[in-house]
Amino acid sequence: MRLTRHAQNAYRAPSPGGRAARGFRPISRRFCGFLACAVLLAGSVLSSPPLTALADPADNIAYNQSLPIESNEIDNWPVGPVVSAQSAILIEATTGTILYAKNVHAPQYPASTTKILTTLIATERCDLNELVTFSHAAVFDTPRDSNHIAIDEGQKLTVQECLEAILIRSANECAFALAEHISGTTWQDFGDIMNERATELGCVDSHFVNPNGLPDENHYTSAYDLAQIGRAFFANELLCKISTTRILHLYPTQYQPDEIIEANGMGLVQGNTYAYKYLVGCKTGYTVDARHSLVSCAEKDGLKLICVVMRDEAPYQYEDTLALYDYGFSNFELVNVSQAETKYNINADSSFYSGIDIFGSSRPILSLNQNDYVVLPKTVTFADLESTISYDTEDEKQAALITYSYHGQYLGDASVDFAINDTEGYSFEPLQSAAPAVEEEKPEEPNFIFINVVRIGKYVGIGLGAVLVIVLIALLVRRYRATHRNWRREYRREQRRRSSRLSHSFSVAQERRSAQRTARREHRRRRRMRRRRDGIYLDR
Repeated sequence: MRLTRHAQNAYRAPSPGGRAARGFRPISRRFCGFLACAVLLAGSVLSSPPLTALADPADNIAYNQSLPIESNEIDNWPVGPVVSAQSAILIEATTGTILYAKNVHAPQYPASTTKILTTLIATERCDLNELVTFSHAAVFDTPRDSNHIAIDEGQKLTVQECLEAILIRSANECAFALAEHISGTTWQDFGDIMNERATELGCVDSHFVNPNGLPDENHYTSAYDLAQIGRAFFANELLCKISTTRILHLYPTQYQPDEIIEANGMGLVQGNTYAYKYLVGCKTGYTVDARHSLVSCAEKDGLKLICVVMRDEAPYQYEDTLALYDYGFSNFELVNVSQAETKYNINADSSFYSGIDIFGSSRPILSLNQNDYVVLPKTVTFADLESTISYDTEDEKQAALITYSYHGQYLGDASVDFAINDTEGYSFEPLQSAAPAVEEEKPEEPNFIFINVVRIGKYVGIGLGAVLVIVLIALLVRRYRATHRNWRREYRREQRRRSSRLSHSFSVAQERRSAQRTARREHRRRRRMRRRRDGIYLDR
């Protein structure tokens, strides 16, 4: 059996020159235990940094619940629940609208929720099949009492395997190794990459110095910033799928000889205590100083919400998150602006039209984007919203941008898009009553029949192109079926092989544990027999 560096440190040979060897009376184990506890308690008191809340969990919860909820102070806004987290935020993922806010810009230690930024950067900069080599620093800078999967120095995993180990098992050495792989130097240099990407995502309260959230007074963020990072993280389908996977299973390779099987302990994942059926993805975090944090995303009836709770106490990080999701899904809805807006529309289909008729048809010049939504509290109507127009847009296809808010709370925006290119300027201001246009009398024209050759040629070309596309698709489908006729059979066969290997692995592990328990019981039984035989009895 191969021992990792953590297991090797546990085996210490007794010193031949110890106090017992020199004739001193051995000290009772109970006294040694009391002495060790006293030393550890004194050390923790003297070395622990000052906290912003009370050390006792009950006092911490009471203090956090006394903090004001900023979103509840908005007139006619749905009243949000009282949570035990010191900081909490609930936003709509598409628009970024804040639905619930409590102490959202307060600096907090993020712990392992840092890893959503690390893994996001990895998917943006790396190929999933790239090999990541574990350096001495990546392995030995990982504390033994922190989360890890016992990878040894010099071993290699792919980027995807590192992502799975980080998001499912929260493996700290994998975060260090991945950071070194991306930076090309040391994991300390990866902090600059994290801070740069965080700024691009809209973070305003953060400073990152390591890729895994291990304690450091210069490593901090806020609930607001984690929500902004979460918008990009939860838009990545691969990362969401990995974070909700129940079992981490890494197979032996030529670069790493062990089969690694670990369970996903995050409570919101299916099969766990607080499993949530609308969950899209999640990541937990915990250190003594940071307490419990949770970043998650859920989607129901087309509404996608991101929730962040920080400096919470277990198991309230899960209960607070579920309470906030119930609040969000019950009190808010998405409203399509082009269907609800009447203040800026020219006609029923939300478009301006040109007065120039080309080839017998008119086309819209400006129109409201049909895919833009605002998040509307169920306590207000669309007519209650305030709106402002900005003509300073970075997108050349947009003529203007309408921003909607309610009592200063941003709810979303809608773009006014150019439908066709036109050099004539148009004003997109709220409608005013206008005098009806007087039609000019037109002279009588002779009755001629005109054939629009250009239009006919265009339709013929479109029809021929459609036929060619259909023929090409039919040929590709026929070829695909001919070359991949048995792929379903092979796929099912491979699935059965994988299932058999997984079942065998669990059976072997169970048998090994059973054998170890039997050996320990036999060892204790023989030891008791020897002591009884020699007249030695333990002080129970």
